[in-house]
Amino acid sequence: MNVRRCAAALAAAAVIGAATPALAATPSPTPSVAIPAGLYGTADPTYDGVWRQSLALLAQDTAGVVPADRAVAWLTGQQCADGAFAAFRADPAKPCDAKLMVDTNSTAAAVQALTALGGHAATTGKAVTWLKSVQNADGGWGYNPGGASDANSTAVVTGALVAAGERPEQVVKGGKSPYDALLTFALPCTGDGTGAFAYQPDKQGKLTANADATAAAVLGALGQPLNASAGKATAKASGCAAPATPEQAARNGARYLGAALAKDHHLVSALPGAENQPDYGNTADAVVALAAAGHADEATAAVRWLEADAPQWAAQSGPAAYAQLVLAAHATGTDPRAFGSTDLVRLLNATGPAPQKAATPKPEASDTSDDDGSSTALWVTVGAVVLVVLVAAALFLARARRRRQP
Repeated sequence: MNVRRCAAALAAAAVIGAATPALAATPSPTPSVAIPAGLYGTADPTYDGVWRQSLALLAQDTAGVVPADRAVAWLTGQQCADGAFAAFRADPAKPCDAKLMVDTNSTAAAVQALTALGGHAATTGKAVTWLKSVQNADGGWGYNPGGASDANSTAVVTGALVAAGERPEQVVKGGKSPYDALLTFALPCTGDGTGAFAYQPDKQGKLTANADATAAAVLGALGQPLNASAGKATAKASGCAAPATPEQAARNGARYLGAALAKDHHLVSALPGAENQPDYGNTADAVVALAAAGHADEATAAVRWLEADAPQWAAQSGPAAYAQLVLAAHATGTDPRAFGSTDLVRLLNATGPAPQKAATPKPEASDTSDDDGSSTALWVTVGAVVLVVLVAAALFLARARRRRQP
Protein backbone atom coordinates (compact mmCIF):
# COMPACT_ATOMS: atom_id res chain seq x y z
CA MET A 1 0.00 0.00 0.00
CA ASN A 2 1.07 3.54 -0.58
CA VAL A 3 1.85 5.58 2.50
CA ARG A 4 -1.51 7.20 1.80
CA ARG A 5 -2.80 7.20 5.35
CA CYS A 6 -1.15 10.51 6.09
CA ALA A 7 -2.64 13.11 8.38
CA ALA A 8 -3.85 15.40 5.63
CA ALA A 9 -5.59 12.64 3.71
CA LEU A 10 -7.38 11.18 6.69
CA ALA A 11 -8.37 14.53 8.08
CA ALA A 12 -9.96 15.29 4.74
CA ALA A 13 -11.61 11.88 4.72
CA ALA A 14 -13.16 12.55 8.09
CA VAL A 15 -14.68 15.76 6.75
CA ILE A 16 -16.06 14.47 3.47
CA GLY A 17 -16.99 11.04 4.77
CA ALA A 18 -14.88 8.98 2.39
CA ALA A 19 -11.19 8.12 2.30
CA THR A 20 -9.37 9.04 -0.87
CA PRO A 21 -6.05 7.73 -2.13
CA ALA A 22 -3.44 10.05 -0.68
CA LEU A 23 0.15 10.65 -1.57
CA ALA A 24 3.24 10.07 0.52
CA ALA A 25 3.70 12.84 3.02
CA THR A 26 6.63 14.25 4.94
CA PRO A 27 6.07 13.62 8.66
CA SER A 28 5.02 16.58 10.75
CA PRO A 29 7.96 18.03 12.70
CA THR A 30 5.71 18.92 15.64
CA PRO A 31 3.53 15.93 16.66
CA SER A 32 0.34 16.92 18.45
CA VAL A 33 0.64 13.91 20.77
CA ALA A 34 3.47 12.30 22.67
CA ILE A 35 5.20 9.51 20.77
CA PRO A 36 4.76 6.23 22.68
CA ALA A 37 7.95 4.38 23.60
CA GLY A 38 7.13 1.27 21.58
CA LEU A 39 6.06 3.03 18.38
CA TYR A 40 8.17 3.28 15.24
CA GLY A 41 8.75 6.73 13.83
CA THR A 42 8.71 10.21 15.33
CA ALA A 43 5.90 11.76 13.28
CA ASP A 44 2.44 12.41 14.66
CA PRO A 45 0.78 8.96 14.86
CA THR A 46 -2.79 10.26 15.03
CA TYR A 47 -3.67 9.10 11.55
CA ASP A 48 -1.21 6.29 10.82
CA GLY A 49 0.18 4.86 14.07
CA VAL A 50 -1.19 1.32 13.73
CA TRP A 51 -0.64 1.29 9.97
CA ARG A 52 3.04 2.22 10.12
CA GLN A 53 3.70 -0.03 13.10
CA SER A 54 2.11 -2.97 11.31
CA LEU A 55 4.12 -2.41 8.14
CA ALA A 56 7.33 -2.00 10.14
CA LEU A 57 6.80 -5.28 12.00
CA LEU A 58 5.78 -7.08 8.82
CA ALA A 59 8.86 -5.85 6.97
CA GLN A 60 11.15 -6.81 9.85
CA ASP A 61 9.67 -10.30 9.84
CA THR A 62 10.32 -10.75 6.10
CA ALA A 63 13.94 -9.70 6.72
CA GLY A 64 14.40 -12.22 9.52
CA VAL A 65 14.40 -9.61 12.27
CA VAL A 66 12.72 -10.39 15.60
CA PRO A 67 10.98 -7.17 16.69
CA ALA A 68 11.26 -5.79 20.18
CA ASP A 69 8.63 -7.11 22.57
CA ARG A 70 7.48 -3.62 23.45
CA ALA A 71 6.94 -2.79 19.77
CA VAL A 72 4.64 -5.78 19.40
CA ALA A 73 2.96 -5.05 22.73
CA TRP A 74 2.24 -1.50 21.61
CA LEU A 75 0.42 -2.81 18.55
CA THR A 76 -1.63 -5.43 20.39
CA GLY A 77 -2.48 -2.83 23.03
CA GLN A 78 -4.15 -0.66 20.40
CA GLN A 79 -6.96 -3.15 19.82
CA CYS A 80 -10.47 -2.32 21.00
CA ALA A 81 -12.55 -4.82 22.97
CA ASP A 82 -14.63 -5.67 19.88
CA GLY A 83 -11.51 -6.57 17.88
CA ALA A 84 -11.21 -3.41 15.79
CA PHE A 85 -8.20 -1.12 15.56
CA ALA A 86 -8.22 2.63 15.14
CA ALA A 87 -5.40 4.51 13.46
CA PHE A 88 -4.16 5.49 16.92
CA ARG A 89 -5.29 5.36 20.54
CA ALA A 90 -3.35 7.81 22.67
CA ASP A 91 -4.63 6.16 25.86
CA PRO A 92 -5.07 2.40 25.35
CA ALA A 93 -6.27 2.08 28.94
CA LYS A 94 -9.36 4.07 28.04
CA PRO A 95 -12.11 1.90 26.48
CA CYS A 96 -12.98 2.57 22.85
CA ASP A 97 -16.17 4.54 22.40
CA ALA A 98 -18.34 5.75 19.55
CA LYS A 99 -16.15 8.83 19.09
CA LEU A 100 -13.11 6.73 18.21
CA MET A 101 -12.85 6.19 14.46
CA VAL A 102 -11.89 2.55 14.01
CA ASP A 103 -11.11 1.49 10.46
CA THR A 104 -10.68 -1.58 8.29
CA ASN A 105 -7.22 -0.69 6.99
CA SER A 106 -5.56 -0.40 10.39
CA THR A 107 -7.31 -3.56 11.55
CA ALA A 108 -6.34 -5.56 8.46
CA ALA A 109 -2.73 -4.39 8.57
CA ALA A 110 -2.46 -5.35 12.25
CA VAL A 111 -3.86 -8.80 11.46
CA GLN A 112 -1.27 -9.33 8.74
CA ALA A 113 1.63 -8.25 10.94
CA LEU A 114 0.60 -10.19 14.04
CA THR A 115 -0.20 -13.31 12.04
CA ALA A 116 3.25 -13.20 10.43
CA LEU A 117 4.90 -12.88 13.85
CA GLY A 118 2.86 -15.74 15.29
CA GLY A 119 1.53 -16.29 18.79
CA HIS A 120 -1.33 -13.79 18.58
CA ALA A 121 -4.25 -15.97 17.52
CA ALA A 122 -6.66 -14.50 20.06
CA THR A 123 -5.94 -10.94 18.94
CA THR A 124 -6.13 -11.67 15.22
CA GLY A 125 -9.18 -13.88 15.65
CA LYS A 126 -11.13 -11.02 17.27
CA ALA A 127 -9.98 -8.65 14.56
CA VAL A 128 -11.08 -10.98 11.76
CA THR A 129 -14.46 -11.44 13.42
CA TRP A 130 -14.87 -7.67 13.52
CA LEU A 131 -13.84 -7.31 9.87
CA LYS A 132 -16.44 -9.86 8.86
CA SER A 133 -19.08 -8.02 10.87
CA VAL A 134 -18.56 -4.80 8.89
CA GLN A 135 -18.41 -6.35 5.43
CA ASN A 136 -20.64 -4.54 2.94
CA ALA A 137 -23.44 -6.18 0.99
CA ASP A 138 -21.33 -6.04 -2.20
CA GLY A 139 -18.71 -8.24 -0.52
CA GLY A 140 -16.18 -5.44 -0.01
CA TRP A 141 -15.10 -2.96 2.62
CA GLY A 142 -14.76 0.79 2.88
CA TYR A 143 -12.12 2.52 4.95
CA ASN A 144 -14.58 3.20 7.78
CA PRO A 145 -17.34 0.74 8.75
CA GLY A 146 -20.42 1.42 6.68
CA GLY A 147 -18.55 3.45 4.08
CA ALA A 148 -18.78 2.56 0.41
CA SER A 149 -16.45 -0.22 -0.62
CA ASP A 150 -13.18 0.73 -2.29
CA ALA A 151 -10.50 -1.33 -4.00
CA ASN A 152 -7.70 -0.55 -1.53
CA SER A 153 -9.65 -1.39 1.63
CA THR A 154 -11.17 -4.52 0.11
CA ALA A 155 -7.74 -5.69 -1.01
CA VAL A 156 -5.97 -5.18 2.33
CA VAL A 157 -8.80 -6.92 4.19
CA THR A 158 -8.66 -9.81 1.71
CA GLY A 159 -4.94 -10.12 2.43
CA ALA A 160 -5.68 -10.19 6.15
CA LEU A 161 -8.25 -12.94 5.71
CA VAL A 162 -5.77 -15.04 3.75
CA ALA A 163 -3.01 -14.42 6.29
CA ALA A 164 -5.34 -15.54 9.07
CA GLY A 165 -6.17 -18.79 7.29
CA GLU A 166 -9.58 -17.78 5.95
CA ARG A 167 -10.83 -18.45 2.43
CA PRO A 168 -12.02 -15.10 1.06
CA GLU A 169 -14.40 -16.70 -1.41
CA GLN A 170 -16.28 -18.11 1.56
CA VAL A 171 -16.48 -14.81 3.42
CA VAL A 172 -19.72 -13.52 1.95
CA LYS A 173 -22.30 -10.86 2.65
CA GLY A 174 -25.44 -10.67 0.59
CA GLY A 175 -24.12 -13.58 -1.44
CA LYS A 176 -21.03 -11.58 -2.47
CA SER A 177 -17.38 -12.25 -1.60
CA PRO A 178 -14.40 -9.88 -1.53
CA TYR A 179 -13.43 -11.17 -4.96
CA ASP A 180 -16.84 -10.18 -6.31
CA ALA A 181 -16.32 -6.70 -4.92
CA LEU A 182 -12.85 -6.37 -6.44
CA LEU A 183 -14.20 -7.27 -9.88
CA THR A 184 -16.57 -4.31 -9.72
CA PHE A 185 -13.54 -2.00 -9.65
CA ALA A 186 -11.84 -3.62 -12.66
CA LEU A 187 -11.86 -1.54 -15.82
CA PRO A 188 -12.80 -3.21 -19.11
CA CYS A 189 -10.40 -3.81 -21.98
CA THR A 190 -11.61 -0.78 -23.92
CA GLY A 191 -11.06 2.92 -23.40
CA ASP A 192 -8.59 4.65 -21.11
CA GLY A 193 -6.89 2.70 -18.35
CA THR A 194 -7.34 -0.68 -20.00
CA GLY A 195 -7.05 -3.46 -17.45
CA ALA A 196 -6.52 -1.20 -14.42
CA PHE A 197 -8.60 -0.95 -11.26
CA ALA A 198 -10.41 2.11 -10.00
CA TYR A 199 -10.40 3.19 -6.38
CA GLN A 200 -14.18 3.64 -6.44
CA PRO A 201 -16.74 4.44 -9.12
CA ASP A 202 -17.67 8.11 -9.28
CA LYS A 203 -21.20 9.39 -8.71
CA GLN A 204 -22.15 8.43 -12.26
CA GLY A 205 -20.70 4.95 -11.80
CA LYS A 206 -17.70 5.62 -14.03
CA LEU A 207 -14.43 3.85 -13.28
CA THR A 208 -11.17 5.77 -13.60
CA ALA A 209 -7.83 3.99 -13.61
CA ASN A 210 -5.86 4.45 -10.40
CA ALA A 211 -2.36 3.01 -10.11
CA ASP A 212 -2.44 2.86 -6.30
CA ALA A 213 -5.76 1.01 -6.35
CA THR A 214 -4.47 -1.27 -9.12
CA ALA A 215 -1.37 -2.29 -7.17
CA ALA A 216 -3.53 -3.06 -4.12
CA ALA A 217 -6.25 -4.83 -6.07
CA VAL A 218 -3.82 -7.08 -7.95
CA LEU A 219 -2.62 -8.44 -4.60
CA GLY A 220 -6.19 -8.75 -3.35
CA ALA A 221 -7.42 -10.54 -6.47
CA LEU A 222 -4.49 -12.95 -6.20
CA GLY A 223 -5.35 -13.60 -2.54
CA GLN A 224 -1.95 -12.28 -1.42
CA PRO A 225 -1.04 -10.28 1.70
CA LEU A 226 1.21 -7.23 1.83
CA ASN A 227 4.31 -9.38 2.32
CA ALA A 228 3.68 -11.35 -0.88
CA SER A 229 6.50 -13.37 -2.36
CA ALA A 230 7.19 -13.67 -6.07
CA GLY A 231 4.67 -15.80 -7.88
CA LYS A 232 5.53 -18.39 -10.49
CA ALA A 233 7.15 -16.67 -13.46
CA THR A 234 4.57 -15.92 -16.12
CA ALA A 235 5.07 -14.78 -19.69
CA LYS A 236 4.19 -11.16 -20.35
CA ALA A 237 0.53 -10.92 -21.28
CA SER A 238 0.00 -10.02 -24.91
CA GLY A 239 -3.31 -8.29 -24.34
CA CYS A 240 -6.20 -7.58 -22.03
CA ALA A 241 -9.06 -10.03 -21.57
CA ALA A 242 -12.46 -9.50 -20.00
CA PRO A 243 -12.01 -9.48 -16.20
CA ALA A 244 -14.51 -12.24 -15.55
CA THR A 245 -12.47 -13.87 -12.78
CA PRO A 246 -10.21 -12.50 -10.06
CA GLU A 247 -7.23 -14.19 -11.68
CA GLN A 248 -7.87 -12.53 -15.04
CA ALA A 249 -8.50 -9.17 -13.42
CA ALA A 250 -5.17 -9.52 -11.61
CA ARG A 251 -3.39 -10.36 -14.87
CA ASN A 252 -4.94 -7.31 -16.51
CA GLY A 253 -3.93 -5.13 -13.60
CA ALA A 254 -0.35 -6.43 -13.69
CA ARG A 255 -0.22 -5.71 -17.41
CA TYR A 256 -1.38 -2.15 -16.75
CA LEU A 257 1.27 -1.65 -14.07
CA GLY A 258 3.99 -3.12 -16.26
CA ALA A 259 3.10 -0.71 -19.06
CA ALA A 260 2.97 2.22 -16.65
CA LEU A 261 6.49 1.43 -15.40
CA ALA A 262 7.97 0.67 -18.79
CA LYS A 263 8.92 4.22 -19.78
CA ASP A 264 10.42 5.90 -16.70
CA HIS A 265 10.49 2.89 -14.35
CA HIS A 266 8.37 4.69 -11.77
CA LEU A 267 4.84 5.94 -11.26
CA VAL A 268 3.88 9.55 -10.73
CA SER A 269 1.44 11.32 -8.49
CA ALA A 270 -0.25 14.63 -8.97
CA LEU A 271 -2.29 16.95 -6.85
CA PRO A 272 -4.73 19.36 -8.49
CA GLY A 273 -2.76 22.35 -9.72
CA ALA A 274 0.58 20.76 -8.90
CA GLU A 275 3.26 19.35 -11.15
CA ASN A 276 3.54 15.58 -11.41
CA GLN A 277 5.99 14.09 -8.93
CA PRO A 278 7.57 10.63 -8.66
CA ASP A 279 5.45 8.38 -6.45
CA TYR A 280 7.94 6.24 -4.59
CA GLY A 281 5.45 4.40 -2.41
CA ASN A 282 3.13 3.51 -5.24
CA THR A 283 6.09 2.38 -7.34
CA ALA A 284 7.18 0.06 -4.52
CA ASP A 285 3.64 -1.32 -4.26
CA ALA A 286 3.51 -1.84 -8.01
CA VAL A 287 6.76 -3.82 -7.79
CA VAL A 288 5.21 -6.12 -5.16
CA ALA A 289 2.07 -6.57 -7.27
CA LEU A 290 4.02 -7.38 -10.42
CA ALA A 291 6.21 -9.88 -8.60
CA ALA A 292 3.22 -11.57 -6.97
CA ALA A 293 1.60 -11.87 -10.41
CA GLY A 294 4.68 -13.65 -11.75
CA HIS A 295 6.25 -10.66 -13.49
CA ALA A 296 9.21 -9.92 -11.25
CA ASP A 297 11.36 -9.52 -14.36
CA GLU A 298 9.25 -6.57 -15.46
CA ALA A 299 9.80 -4.95 -12.06
CA THR A 300 13.60 -5.14 -12.20
CA ALA A 301 14.11 -1.70 -13.72
CA ALA A 302 11.72 -0.18 -11.17
CA VAL A 303 13.68 -1.81 -8.36
CA ARG A 304 16.90 -0.29 -9.71
CA TRP A 305 15.17 3.12 -9.83
CA LEU A 306 14.00 2.71 -6.25
CA GLU A 307 17.48 1.70 -5.14
CA ALA A 308 18.87 4.93 -6.55
CA ASP A 309 16.18 7.42 -5.55
CA ALA A 310 13.87 6.06 -2.86
CA PRO A 311 16.07 5.95 0.29
CA GLN A 312 16.00 9.73 0.62
CA TRP A 313 12.20 9.67 0.35
CA ALA A 314 12.03 6.96 3.01
CA ALA A 315 14.28 8.95 5.33
CA GLN A 316 11.80 11.83 5.11
CA SER A 317 8.65 9.72 5.23
CA GLY A 318 9.46 7.31 8.06
CA PRO A 319 9.16 3.64 8.94
CA ALA A 320 6.21 2.75 6.71
CA ALA A 321 8.19 3.98 3.70
CA TYR A 322 11.22 1.91 4.66
CA ALA A 323 8.85 -1.02 5.14
CA GLN A 324 7.39 -0.60 1.65
CA LEU A 325 10.87 -0.76 0.17
CA VAL A 326 11.75 -3.82 2.25
CA LEU A 327 8.57 -5.54 1.05
CA ALA A 328 9.40 -4.66 -2.57
CA ALA A 329 12.88 -6.12 -2.09
CA HIS A 330 11.39 -9.25 -0.51
CA ALA A 331 8.93 -9.78 -3.36
CA THR A 332 11.64 -9.57 -6.00
CA GLY A 333 14.34 -11.51 -4.20
CA THR A 334 16.46 -8.39 -3.68
CA ASP A 335 18.61 -8.11 -0.56
CA PRO A 336 17.07 -5.32 1.57
CA ARG A 337 20.37 -4.98 3.41
CA ALA A 338 22.08 -4.11 0.14
CA PHE A 339 19.38 -2.11 -1.60
CA GLY A 340 21.70 -0.24 -3.90
CA SER A 341 24.05 1.29 -1.36
CA THR A 342 21.45 1.31 1.42
CA ASP A 343 20.80 -1.09 4.28
CA LEU A 344 17.04 -0.69 4.53
CA VAL A 345 16.75 -3.10 7.45
CA ARG A 346 19.22 -1.20 9.59
CA LEU A 347 17.52 2.11 8.84
CA LEU A 348 14.06 0.68 9.54
CA ASN A 349 15.23 -0.81 12.84
CA ALA A 350 16.67 2.57 13.83
CA THR A 351 13.23 4.22 13.67
CA GLY A 352 11.94 2.35 16.72
CA PRO A 353 12.82 0.05 19.60
CA ALA A 354 15.93 -2.00 18.96
CA PRO A 355 14.93 -5.48 17.80
CA GLN A 356 15.78 -8.58 19.76
CA LYS A 357 19.20 -10.10 19.25
CA ALA A 358 19.44 -12.85 16.69
CA ALA A 359 18.64 -16.24 18.11
CA THR A 360 21.56 -18.55 18.85
CA PRO A 361 22.00 -20.97 15.93
CA LYS A 362 20.63 -24.40 16.65
CA PRO A 363 23.09 -27.32 16.75
CA GLU A 364 23.31 -29.61 13.80
CA ALA A 365 20.85 -32.49 13.79
CA SER A 366 23.67 -35.00 14.35
CA ASP A 367 24.73 -33.17 17.54
CA THR A 368 21.78 -33.56 19.90
CA SER A 369 23.81 -33.53 23.11
CA ASP A 370 24.49 -30.55 25.32
CA ASP A 371 28.16 -31.51 25.54
CA ASP A 372 30.38 -28.52 26.25
CA GLY A 373 33.56 -30.39 25.29
CA SER A 374 34.38 -31.85 28.71
CA SER A 375 33.01 -35.31 27.87
CA THR A 376 35.17 -35.43 24.74
CA ALA A 377 38.26 -34.60 26.78
CA LEU A 378 37.35 -37.29 29.29
CA TRP A 379 37.14 -39.98 26.64
CA VAL A 380 40.46 -38.90 25.16
CA THR A 381 42.07 -39.22 28.60
CA VAL A 382 40.52 -42.66 29.21
CA GLY A 383 41.73 -43.83 25.81
CA ALA A 384 45.26 -42.70 26.53
CA VAL A 385 45.29 -44.53 29.89
CA VAL A 386 44.00 -47.72 28.28
CA LEU A 387 46.67 -47.46 25.59
CA VAL A 388 49.44 -47.07 28.22
CA VAL A 389 48.14 -50.09 30.14
CA LEU A 390 48.05 -52.23 27.01
CA VAL A 391 51.59 -51.25 26.02
CA ALA A 392 52.88 -51.97 29.54
CA ALA A 393 51.15 -55.36 29.53
CA ALA A 394 52.68 -56.22 26.16
CA LEU A 395 56.18 -55.35 27.41
CA PHE A 396 55.68 -57.41 30.59
CA LEU A 397 54.61 -60.46 28.60
CA ALA A 398 57.55 -60.08 26.20
CA ARG A 399 60.05 -59.97 29.09
CA ALA A 400 58.40 -63.00 30.70
CA ARG A 401 58.77 -65.00 27.50
CA ARG A 402 62.46 -64.10 27.23
CA ARG A 403 63.13 -65.28 30.83
CA ARG A 404 61.51 -68.63 30.10
CA GLN A 405 63.61 -69.26 26.99
CA PRO A 406 66.71 -71.66 27.51
